[in-house]
Amino acid sequence: MDKKIYIVGAGPGGATAALFLAKSGIPSVLIDKSQFPRDKICGDACSGKVAWVLRKLDEQTATTLINSHANLPSWGVKFYGSENNELTVPFKRDYSTVNDTAPGFIAKRIDFDNQLIELVRKNPLIDFIENCPIQYYRRNGELIEFGNDSNNTHFKAKVLLAADGAYSAAAKELMQVEIPNDKNALGLRAYYKGVKGLDSEGFIELHFLKELLPGYFWIFPLPNGEANVGLGIRTDVQKEKRLNLKELFMDVVQKHPILAERFKGAELQGKIRLHGLPLGGHRCISNNQLILLGDAAALIDPFTGEGIGNAMISGMIAAEVLAENYESNSFNANALKKYDKTVYRRLGSELKLSQTMQNLTKYPWLFNLVVNKARKNKELRDTLSCMFESVDMRKKLRNPLFYLRILFG
Repeated sequence: MDKKIYIVGAGPGGATAALFLAKSGIPSVLIDKSQFPRDKICGDACSGKVAWVLRKLDEQTATTLINSHANLPSWGVKFYGSENNELTVPFKRDYSTVNDTAPGFIAKRIDFDNQLIELVRKNPLIDFIENCPIQYYRRNGELIEFGNDSNNTHFKAKVLLAADGAYSAAAKELMQVEIPNDKNALGLRAYYKGVKGLDSEGFIELHFLKELLPGYFWIFPLPNGEANVGLGIRTDVQKEKRLNLKELFMDVVQKHPILAERFKGAELQGKIRLHGLPLGGHRCISNNQLILLGDAAALIDPFTGEGIGNAMISGMIAAEVLAENYESNSFNANALKKYDKTVYRRLGSELKLSQTMQNLTKYPWLFNLVVNKARKNKELRDTLSCMFESVDMRKKLRNPLFYLRILFG
């Protein structure tokens, strides 16, 4: 195909990149190993970032996707400390479910990803190739060659966007990227129907159980009375404690003194599945003729586990950088460095903050203290809400003085 830009991986990061390139009049080839619609192991929560990127793409399209019957509006998050002390934090202060649009939503990835792919299929500037797993990547001068020997499918890209997910083969083979255990997590996900006590306004739940710290157990409500339920834990902790995650998950669902009651009578839908979560961003996320997107760039939030919004932001930024260099064919490491700088200018402070928050959860007494103080202090709760809306406000949480003020009133 006579195209310069190839994208491997048609999840939110890859699809977003292709759609924004097309918006700039630039053709691309989008390749995925699967046939859509297909499932993806995920928490299924879409933050306000997802809505923001969709509106940048097209306001009408954003409205249609956000208001889909397959999505459940979400107005906030509930944090539970190890003492089961609850802190409810709206994504927006003083919100109205009648007059405002929910900042986030929850949607099964099989539905949300397919909605993006339907936009891809309709766009004449995007060649979409399904059922094409990639077996090899190699450099050849200023080209990247990749393909599948088994079905005799081969490509040559002037620039490759690798959106091939956690443990990206492109990142490993072309950039020798390795993921240390303390920057990696394992997530286990299951769907249940009939879980008691789901929030009527779609608040997601993060339960910081002692046996999972610095990870957590989650319950995210979905349409039709379903819930996405799972747990996430750092790989180094899981190995050190020799945890069997499926056994641990079932112990929580069946035996936890508080949570087990909510699962009585609930029905497991399908299988319990495990996936990897590279965290916090690789130091370098581009190179000659190569850009890493989303999970391939390890852009998953270390504290909340959010990956969809960050992946879509990375796809949008990649398209903007490539549009600037498209006519000049400038795709070397120096030209693409702007991608790294722009991504980390947008997400860097947030990822560092989340690393701080993840470390905080290692000390249950301190995390419980923050939760208990915030429950009693409206100003502190409002501050936490603002941090979902403002990156500058989030920086406060990285300042030790913030916690001293909490400790001493």
